[in-house]
Amino acid sequence: MSELTPARLAAAPLPRRRRLLVLAICCLSLLIVSLDNTALNVALPAMGRELHASVSGLQWTIDAYTLVLASLLMLSGSTADRIGRRKVFTTGLVLFALGSLLCSLAPSLEALVAFRMVQAIGGSMLNPVAMSIITNTFTDPAERARAIGVWGAVVGVSMAAGPLVGGLLVGSVGWRAIFWVNLPIGLAALLLTLRYVPESRAPRPRRPDPVGQVLVTLLLASLTYAIIETSPLSAGVAAVALAGILVYEPRRREPLIDLRFFRSAPFSGSTVIAVCAFAALAGFLFLNTLYLQDVRGLSALHAGLFMLPMAAMTFVFAPLSGRLVGTRGPRPPLLVSGAGMAAGSLLFAAFHAETSTPLLFTGYVVFGIGFGMVNAPITNTAVSGMPRAQAGVAAAVASTSRQIGQTLGVAVAGAVLSAGLASASYPRSPGGGDGGEAFVAASGPAYWIITACGLCVLVVGALTSGAWARGTAERTAERLAAEDPDTGGRVGARTSSS
Repeated sequence: MSELTPARLAAAPLPRRRRLLVLAICCLSLLIVSLDNTALNVALPAMGRELHASVSGLQWTIDAYTLVLASLLMLSGSTADRIGRRKVFTTGLVLFALGSLLCSLAPSLEALVAFRMVQAIGGSMLNPVAMSIITNTFTDPAERARAIGVWGAVVGVSMAAGPLVGGLLVGSVGWRAIFWVNLPIGLAALLLTLRYVPESRAPRPRRPDPVGQVLVTLLLASLTYAIIETSPLSAGVAAVALAGILVYEPRRREPLIDLRFFRSAPFSGSTVIAVCAFAALAGFLFLNTLYLQDVRGLSALHAGLFMLPMAAMTFVFAPLSGRLVGTRGPRPPLLVSGAGMAAGSLLFAAFHAETSTPLLFTGYVVFGIGFGMVNAPITNTAVSGMPRAQAGVAAAVASTSRQIGQTLGVAVAGAVLSAGLASASYPRSPGGGDGGEAFVAASGPAYWIITACGLCVLVVGALTSGAWARGTAERTAERLAAEDPDTGGRVGARTSSS
């Protein structure tokens, strides 16, 4: 297949049916990555029993994956812009499928954590690269906004449906089946990509930034370890790495992290919102999974069914959010999102919703509405107004923010829960009793943190989606066009969210 550069793509766009097929293929890759991680939450108790893992060990099965994924997303995005997006995308599919196969065969917790890292290397080549492919395939601004809305909807649906899918698989086959599902889907996506997705790359390859990559990896690894293991030394290393990024990256002509993007208030806001929203979701799922199975004594399947209201609300409201972004801009869905996640979490933090089934379901419904509304504005804002030549990097920042949020959400929720349970008697037996009371008390502070994350989404969304914020986005786009030779004096078309 002949290579399709961005210039040729603009001159001869793909037929509509072909563009929609490319979108479907990219969404398929997103589905397996997002579904895999949230489905695994429901399997944590079963994995803990079989592999004799502590709460901290279970945290690492989630965080080892998200940590490696977040560390490599920007490298994968910039590499794809440089050497070819389809090439990197297909490599990611192969590695993700291989990692999934290895995870399904893991004989111990240590092996599972290592194989999850292999999965993450492949996963880092999928989401940001797929978004870059979408951005360069849908050249019309309105059509691109609708495509990004579909993409955001798939993120929300797959994240929220994970507990139900995980429960079905764990309850019927076992926790290893969660990884088996990725194999046929990954193979189908690979074959379809080779057949239908054209190759594309940035007009002028950007230089690698190994120092920046080391600093980003060091920052994320040390920050996560500091939270999970409460290590002051690791926190200090994270602070030094962050300072290094802020000092070193602006001095490079072609940095791994183009800090000029953050001059745009909507772009900066979407980054903060992504971290807070996904931290809230990850912490919420982590706490509820352990409570439903370890305290209430539910099976993995029944725990997944209990959380079905949250998945259903996300399924309904995620596509609605995409349409709202296209017609009304990002402000309405962001405000609804922040209010929904904060209110849903508050029911657990202040009113102990776990102890009342009707209140529990109410919390799931409200939280699901909030999370369903957040993905489309995050994704659309991340790439709108940014140079198409750097679409992979811009999309990678948004994907990295999501993964950082998931990592921090599980790390913080797990650390707070472990600290609370350490001073209480917590029998892991069905029926609740004193163990249930101890769990509710220990998880209360974590739910307050999740509530604060929801409020942050609400406040930051309001501040970064108005007229002033749009002005900063327009000025940033103009500066990028003037300063970056890759743009050739042009930037990607802006939408209402830029």
